[in-house]
Amino acid sequence: MIEITVAIVEDEKHYNNALKKIIDYDAGLRCIGQFYTGNEAMNHLVALKPNVVLMDIKLPDMSGIEIMSKIKSQLEDTQFMMCTSFEDDEHIYDSLKFGAAGYLIKGESMDKIISSIKDVHRGGAPMSFGVAKRVLNYFREEKSEINNHLNDLSKSEHEILELLAQGLLYKEIADKKDITIDTVKKHVGNIYRKLHVSNKVEAINILKNIKY
Repeated sequence: MIEITVAIVEDEKHYNNALKKIIDYDAGLRCIGQFYTGNEAMNHLVALKPNVVLMDIKLPDMSGIEIMSKIKSQLEDTQFMMCTSFEDDEHIYDSLKFGAAGYLIKGESMDKIISSIKDVHRGGAPMSFGVAKRVLNYFREEKSEINNHLNDLSKSEHEILELLAQGLLYKEIADKKDITIDTVKKHVGNIYRKLHVSNKVEAINILKNIKY
C-alpha cells in the first residue's frame, strides 16, 4: 500500500490534533508535520514535501491562501486542500486560483476528510457540497455572460470571428467576404470591444469555450 504523507496547517490545537489522530489511524496515511502558524508552515513545508497539505485559511499571522501562493511553485508534487470555516465566494475562488485542489468546510465528518485526502492525492478535487454548488453556479453564470457578449455581435462580426478561428488571415477574410482589409479590421475591433478582450487569441477562446 502506498503511504500518503500529510501536513496540517491549523492554529486551533484541538482540531489540529484531532486531524493528526485520524490521519495516523488510517493505514494508508501518515502525518509528517503539524503547524499552528503561517511562519511555521512557510519554514518547513518545502523541506518536508508532503503529498497533501490540509490548510486552514485564517491563521494568526497570515492567510493560508497567501502561504500557498508563495510556496506552491516549490511543491509541484504536493496537493493543497483547504479545510476552513469560510464558505464565501471570495475565499473559495482565491483558494482555487492560487492552487488549492480541494476545499472542505470544517464540520465535515472525519471519514469525509480521510476520503478527501486520498481523493486529492489521486488527482481529484474534493469539495464540501455547498462549495461545489457555488463553484458550479459561478461557471454557469460566467458561461451565460459570455453567451450574452457573443449575442451582441452582428452577423458579419460573428462570421469574421468564425473565420479567424479557422486560421484565416485578414486578407483571406477580406477576399472571402468581398470586403476591404480595413473593413475586416474595423469588424475585428468591434469584436474585441464587445467581447471585452484585447487580442485574437482571447476572442477565439471565447468562441471555442462556448462551442465545446
